[in-house]
Amino acid sequence: MKIFSALYTWTMRWAEHKLAPHALAFLTFCESVFFPIPPDVLLAPMVLAKPDRAWRLATLTTIASVIGGVVGYLLGYMLFEPVIEPLLQQYGYMPKFEKAMSWFNEYGVWVVFLAGFSPIPYKVFTLSAGFLQMLFLPFLIASAVGRGMRFFLVAGLIKAGGAKMEEKIRNSVDTIGWMVVVLAVILYFIFR
Repeated sequence: MKIFSALYTWTMRWAEHKLAPHALAFLTFCESVFFPIPPDVLLAPMVLAKPDRAWRLATLTTIASVIGGVVGYLLGYMLFEPVIEPLLQQYGYMPKFEKAMSWFNEYGVWVVFLAGFSPIPYKVFTLSAGFLQMLFLPFLIASAVGRGMRFFLVAGLIKAGGAKMEEKIRNSVDTIGWMVVVLAVILYFIFR
């Protein structure tokens, strides 16, 4: 079944749309606060579609992510008990939040940098940093550096790969897509 090929074609068409940067910024902001889909899934095809805008798109993604991180921090700081904690419990994020809290106690500001750079859910750490009333300036710097490194790395790799990479992705997107689905199902059963 070639479900992912059609999705890939649609995404690449959308990536060239004049409103795509706005959608990227919005998605990135939301991902830093509550949305589960990482912005890389839109950043990568946008860079493939317009490689000359790679650094501009990486900058936009970084800024939107850090602004979203600041909102997450403020939510954790001001509204954790009445609003955030019930939502974390409702959506099953409480174990992740508790793990993040233990990492904060052990690693401090470095955990924000790590969450910003890695696929670890950044939003959990923005809320945790606010709840723990972490110093704001170190939080902001670690977020900007971690998120910036991640998005500039993605944009740089995609730009460097160029047309050859796009062709390889297009030819194997269905295989990659189904492998990701199978991996997600396996991980679900392992960690549920």
